[in-house]
Formats: sequence, C-alpha cells, structure tokens
Amino acid sequence: MAASMASRAASTGLRTATSKHILVDKLKCTWLSPRRWLNLQEYQSKKLMQESGVAVQRFYVADTASEALEAAKRLDAKEIVLKAQILAGGRGKGVFDSGLKGGVHLTKDPAVVGELANKMLGFNLTTKQTPKDGVKVKTVMVAEALDISRETYFAILMDRSCNGPVMVGSPQGGMDIEEVAASTPELIFKEVIDIFEGVRDDQALGMAANLGFKGPLQRQAADQIKKLYDLFLKVDATQVEVNPLGETPEGQVVCFDAKINFDDNAEFRQKAVFAMDDMTESDPTEMEAAKWDLKYIGLDGNIACFVNGAGLAMATCDIIDLHGGKPANFLDLGGGVKERQVYEAFKLLTADPKVEAILVNIFGGIVNCAIIANGITKACRELELKVPLVVRLEGTNVHEAKRILAESGLPITAADNLEDAAKKAVAAIKN
Repeated sequence: MAASMASRAASTGLRTATSKHILVDKLKCTWLSPRRWLNLQEYQSKKLMQESGVAVQRFYVADTASEALEAAKRLDAKEIVLKAQILAGGRGKGVFDSGLKGGVHLTKDPAVVGELANKMLGFNLTTKQTPKDGVKVKTVMVAEALDISRETYFAILMDRSCNGPVMVGSPQGGMDIEEVAASTPELIFKEVIDIFEGVRDDQALGMAANLGFKGPLQRQAADQIKKLYDLFLKVDATQVEVNPLGETPEGQVVCFDAKINFDDNAEFRQKAVFAMDDMTESDPTEMEAAKWDLKYIGLDGNIACFVNGAGLAMATCDIIDLHGGKPANFLDLGGGVKERQVYEAFKLLTADPKVEAILVNIFGGIVNCAIIANGITKACRELELKVPLVVRLEGTNVHEAKRILAESGLPITAADNLEDAAKKAVAAIKN
C-alpha cells in the first residue's frame, strides 16, 4: 500500500524540534500497511476521537431528513455544516442524481438542513473518486460549523527506522503535506516518541510551539497532542493524521478532520473498531477475496496474475506488460497458504469474464509449493478451467509440486522462470 502523507513527507525530508537538519535517509519513515479493507466513515473516526477526549466539532448522525432537521435544531449553532457520509473524497464538488450539487453544505437555517438532507439521503453522489454512477448516501453528519483562524498539520505514525511511533507536524495545515515538505521542508517537524515513556509534556509543548500555537493555546494544543497519542495506543493505530488541527477565533484548538489507520494484527482485541467497518463502497470481488485473506485489485487487462507477495505481484504485472500483455488483476496470496485459499483464488479469477489466461507465479519461502500445486489441480478439475494456465513455481518443495502438476493430466503449461511464464501467457492469448 502507498505510504501515508506523513510518511512520504518524512521521506522527503523532515526537521527535528531542535531545528537541526538531518539527512533524508536517516529520517525515512517506513509505513506499516494497514488492513486496506477496513474503512471508517468520517463520523466514526470523530466518534473515536471524541471518546478519547479529543476536541472535535459537536455533531449528530442522521439516516433520514427528519432526523437531520431535528439534529440541526438540537445543535443550536450559529452555523451548521451538513456532510454526506461516503468514503470517497471530493464530496464538496460532487453531484447527486437528485440534482443537488455538493456533498457538503453550510447554512444558518436548521430548516434548510432538512431540505438538503432530503436531496442527499437515498441518492447517489458522484465525485472524482467514486464509480461513474456514484455512491448511494445512506447517512449524513450534521455538525456545528466553526470558523478557523489558523490551520496546522499533525500526525502520529509508526516508523520502523525509529522502532516506534513518531510525531510529525507543520504550522502549514489544510493542504497537502507533501507540497509543504517539498517547498518548505524547514516547516516540517518530527519528534520521536519513546514507546515505553509516551509523549512527555516537554515534547507536546515543543511540538505545539512548532505548530505556531502561542500563550494559552500552546498548552491547549499540547493537551490535544497527548490525547491523540492516547487514542493512537488505545485503538492500535498505525497512523492518526489530523489535517487541519485548527485554531478558532474564540481560542479553541479543534481537530477538524482526521484519518485513522489501524493495525490488522490487532483485530482480535479491537473488535468494536473493526465491527464499524463500512464495506458498502468496496468492490464485491475485493470483499470476497478478503474473506479468504487474499489481496485482490482488479485491473483492465486479460491475463490474471496469481502470486504471493506484493513485490512479486508488481513484478509479474510489469513483465506481462513488457511482453505485450495486460494484467487483469493483482492477486496476492501472502504467506501461510492453504489449499482452500488457492481454490477460492481460482474461483475469483475465473469469475472475471475479461480473463483469457491465468499466470501463476509463486516463490515458495514460507509458502509450500506442493500445497499450491494441490490447490491448482483441485481448482482446475472442480471449476472445469477453460482458459490457458501457465505456472511458474520456485522454492520450498518445488520438485514435489512439479511432480503433482506433471502427473495431473491437466493442460497446465509449465514455465522455467518469470520471463518464460510471461511470454507463454501472452502467447496463449494470441494463439
């Protein structure tokens, strides 16, 4: 998975709280991939923050226009912001099939909230990040609108090079942090957190000062930083990113928008968090793959790629393209594979009408190639495979695996190496 904004900013070049420049290679942050199919709506992330004492806007969630109207009245705010709750970005510039423009609206009249919600709920919202038909809006968030006099950026993330969490901050918030890192790297600050000690008062106050908070606001911002770290630990996050962490004209420090990523290895003890997972906007094939601990990403080609490891998957896609073919997907088995997973993977691949050939490229380290071979033969027989199948296996128990395939009597094309496999898969379609 791509690195987070904070991680990439760190690899571009960060600066410590003491303002001494440090070499980029010493500051490179390695992003720990979160469970990519865990998706939380904005209101869910804000609820987690609220429960940890982090300052967020007052808000309610509504599933009907009447609930939205009632929520707006209960807020009793000078101004109200109504937000359609979908996972895709670009809501503000989106368009509903009801004719309403924009998934985010400001108003001072509670009655208008009900009218707007009536044109949002049950209708599809299309943005640059949604499918062309858009995504149906089932929930809206009704929140108190606050003025922001100044915006900053703050994040906590896991950094392998530091053996634990780090804080990354900038007084330039409300924009892409990568742009800040590229144009004004001196405005990016990094502070390593001792995992045993936690965020010290002097660290929190120092980061608050670097973010530009002064006087009583510095102490207030430091308090928010410590509470965000408490949340980071409490939910087993790999990243908590707040952009912007804002200052209001009334002298409040508020987390206006946040992104939280979670460690999938902690699912067993974070059942409440993972139960909030919103899969309604996920690709059905990806959802089915997730049930079997498979990583699947659909592409627009016609050669299915069946591999173990993200790096090998990308290399396989590249070499198929190099030899004139187009990959139909990115399917990663990972480690600890069982025959049933291989079978289910083949079901997913063969269900795609675009697939005209399948290329299996497995390097057995943790993976036992014989298990892969047994799974392949079982899938071929039971699914009555009708497209060409090219298999390249290397590593643990490979000789036994090759024997299983050779004696299966199935029309499986063996390949000696990755290049040979790619050439044979491309040729199988052309023939």
